[in-house]
Amino acid sequence: METADVVIIGGGVIGTSIAFRLAKLFEKIVLIEKGEIGGQTSGSCDKAIFLQSKKAGFPIEMAIASREIYKNLQEELGMSFEFKQSGGMIVIESDSHLPFMEAFTKSQRESGINIELLNRKEALRRQPCFSSHITGATYCQDDAEVNPLLLSQAFAYGAKREGVDVRTHTEVINIHVKKGKVEGIVTNKGKIATNLVINATGPFAGNIVKMVNTDLPIQPRRGVILITEKVKPIINGSVLCSQYIAAKHLASEENVPPFGVGLSLGQTESGNLLIGGSREFVAFNKKVSTEVFSSIAKHACRIAPVLRNLKIIRTMVGFRPFTGDGLPIIDELPDVKGFIIAAGHEGDGIALAPITGKLVADLVMEKENDLLTPLTLQRFITR
Repeated sequence: METADVVIIGGGVIGTSIAFRLAKLFEKIVLIEKGEIGGQTSGSCDKAIFLQSKKAGFPIEMAIASREIYKNLQEELGMSFEFKQSGGMIVIESDSHLPFMEAFTKSQRESGINIELLNRKEALRRQPCFSSHITGATYCQDDAEVNPLLLSQAFAYGAKREGVDVRTHTEVINIHVKKGKVEGIVTNKGKIATNLVINATGPFAGNIVKMVNTDLPIQPRRGVILITEKVKPIINGSVLCSQYIAAKHLASEENVPPFGVGLSLGQTESGNLLIGGSREFVAFNKKVSTEVFSSIAKHACRIAPVLRNLKIIRTMVGFRPFTGDGLPIIDELPDVKGFIIAAGHEGDGIALAPITGKLVADLVMEKENDLLTPLTLQRFITR
C-alpha cells in the first residue's frame, strides 16, 4: 500500500496554505482535492482582505498576524496572486446605522486597527461612485485585496515546488481508524497509509469527519456574488456596508436583513465588478431564487447608483463554513489521534489562510502558540 507522512484533504486556500507550510517539515505529503485547486469555496468569494470587518479582540489579533505574512508571501511562494494594499471602506448608508458603526469603529481602533470614521463629504471624495444620500463611511488603509483563485494556485505552486504531491479529481471515500488512531485513507483511486490526516475541506468538513464517526459544529452558509461585464475602474479598493457588518456579526437572525443581504464590492484586475452578497442557511442548495439576486442588485445600486448601467454576465454561489462564533477550528479530534481539523473560517478564509498554515504546522509539531488556544473544539463542549 502507498504510504504518506501526511494527507491533507481539501485544495482551497486553507488546504494549500497548510501543504506549503508542512512541506518543510515532512518528507512525503499528499494533498487531495475532489475537483480543481480552489474550485469550491475559495473560488466563489470576493477578493478582499478586510482587517476592519473582524470582531474586536482575538479575531483582529489573528487577522493582523495573517496580514503581516501577506507582505512577503508572493515572493515566498514564487507566484503572483495580485496582492494589492488598496485600502477598504465600510459605507454607512443611513443615520440609524451611525451609533452602531461609531461603537464598532471605537472597538476596532482599540484592538489595533488603523481605522478612520469619515463624514459624507470625505467618503464621497474617496469613493465618488457612492450615492450622495449616504451618511459616511469608515476607512482602513491596511485593508488589501487578492485574486482568490490565484491565491490557492500560488500556495499549491509553492507546495509542489517543495515536493508536495497534489492530486486533483480525487475524492476521499473512507478513513481508517484503529484503537483511536488514524491508520490511512481510501480514495476513489486507491488507499494511502498514514498516521496524520488534516481535514481542510471548509463547509464540507462535517462530511469528512463523519467518516470517523464524529460530528463538527460547522454549517454551510450560502453566499451569492454578481459579476459584471469588464469596465474601466469604478471602485477604489474594496467596499462593504454597515448592513453587511450587521449581517455578519449579529447573533440574532431577527436583526439580519432578508437573505442576509449586505454590500460587498470590489473590482478585479481585468475590470469585472464583484457585487455581493447574501448569507443564508439552506444546507448545500445551490438553487438561488431571483429574489435573492434582485435584493443584492437593488441594495448595491442604492449605495452605488453607477452600477445600474452595468450588465451582469454571471453569478457565483458558494458556501461559507460557519461555526457560530466567527472563529475557525484548528485542533486535533480528542478521540482520534492524528486527525486534525482546520476549517470553519466562514467568510474570512482568504484573510486567514496564511496564518492558518503556520498554526497547523505549530499544532502538528506540538509547538506552543497562544493563537491556537481559542480555536480548539473544547470551546463548543464547554458552552
